[in-house]
This record gives sequence, structure tokens and C-alpha cells, in this order.
Amino acid sequence: MTTEKRWLIQPETPPTPFQLAMMLLSLLSVVVVLVLTFGGLDGETRRLLFFIDTSICLIFMSHFFYGLFKADEKMFYFKHHWIDLIASIPAIEALRMARLFQILRVVRLLRMTRSLIVPMIKQRRQATLASLLVALITILTFASVLVLIVESGVEGANIETAEDAIWWALVTISTVGYGDYYPVTTAGHIIGGVVIVCGVSFFGVISGYMASVFVSPDESEKLETHSEEIRSELHNSLARMEANQQMLLNEIAELKKSINKKD
Repeated sequence: MTTEKRWLIQPETPPTPFQLAMMLLSLLSVVVVLVLTFGGLDGETRRLLFFIDTSICLIFMSHFFYGLFKADEKMFYFKHHWIDLIASIPAIEALRMARLFQILRVVRLLRMTRSLIVPMIKQRRQATLASLLVALITILTFASVLVLIVESGVEGANIETAEDAIWWALVTISTVGYGDYYPVTTAGHIIGGVVIVCGVSFFGVISGYMASVFVSPDESEKLETHSEEIRSELHNSLARMEANQQMLLNEIAELKKSINKKD
């Protein structure tokens, strides 16, 4: 494969959970872009999808610059991730389609399922945060879009703008329930019920994650503690071996003395 096309594929090293999360968000973002481009949507729904896509792009851009800041070889990082920067520019419509190339990475990742399991197990905390991020963005996207579609134009409805839909989705998924915006249709009530259930599950996972952070030690701390125990055990074993060796030498010396005396 030529050097120019290396950025199209996923490196041989398994990706981190956050890298996988960014690729899944890329897939969601491409769906949003395709709907914006080819879907016959009303003005408010288009505005809502534009807001969602811009928010996802900001996440992409933050992840890119964070990786660039952490990279030891910044030029090497930029050379292999420049497509991520281009795909995270929300203001230029043509550049948004660059995310299609990131889907190629997702497809390859699906073929590397076995190699993805081990990194996920070893980096459980990072995998938890990454999955929470993807779940939050996905739920907010579908909930706000669907409730705006089913509520817009209905008599007595108060969710009629993109801002109303986003605010309702945020309040509902957080289970706060201010009550300033609410669905009036049956379909809207069903969507709201699903979002509430997802929100309860979502924050239940967050609570468990926070408990694990403060209660259970980090994997690196466990590994360091285990290594220290192994080193201590090896040191004690070597000390016992040296003591036994010295005892044997002393006994041999005593035995030689006894033999010399008899002679």
C-alpha cells in the first residue's frame, strides 16, 4: 500500500477506547450530514441537526488538539491525523464529507473485534467514559430530532424550535423534569419515556463509575503493587537461599575439619 493512503486505514496497534468513540461519533455525524444534505426537512429540524453536528465537530476538534498536545512527535501525529482536523471543521459543508474516510476505519475496526476486546478490558475506565460520551451524544441527537418532528405543528405543542428540543432532551435525560417543555402527542410521550429510562440507566453507570474511582485502586496502582510484592518475595527468597548456602558451606567446613583430625 502506498504511503499516501496510509491515513485511510487503521494502524496495526489496537485503538484506545476514546479513539474508537471518536470513530463511532464520526459514523453518527456522517448520518447527520447525509440527512442534512438529502433529507427534505423543515427549517427548525435542519437548524437542530446543524447544532448537533457542530457540537460533535467541537468534540472532534478538542480530541485532535488534545492528541496533538500529548504527542511526543507532533509532526508525525499531524501527518497521520490531518484528516481528523479537516473533518472537524463544521463551517465548510464540503469538508464534512471527509468523515466518510473515517468510516473506513470503523469498518476495519469491526473486522478487528478480537483485538479490540483486550484493550477494552485493560482500560475499563477509559472505555466507560468513552461509551458514556457516545451514548450521551446519540441519545440527545435522536431524542431531540424525533420529538421535534412529532411535536412540530401540533395544536397545543410547546416544542417547536431547535432550542426547545435540545433543552427538553437535556432536561429529560438528566431526569430533572422542569416541566417548561413537554410533549403533547402520544409519540412524544413514548419518546420521552424511552429517554427517561435511558437517562436513569445513564446516570446509574456514572454513579458506579465514580464509586469505582474512589473505592477501587487504579489498574496502574494494582500493577505497581503486584510488582512490588513480586520483588519483595524474590528478595526474601534470595536471602533465604544465601542463608542456606552459607549454612551448607559452614557444615562442609566443619566436616573437612573432622576428617583432617581423624587423619
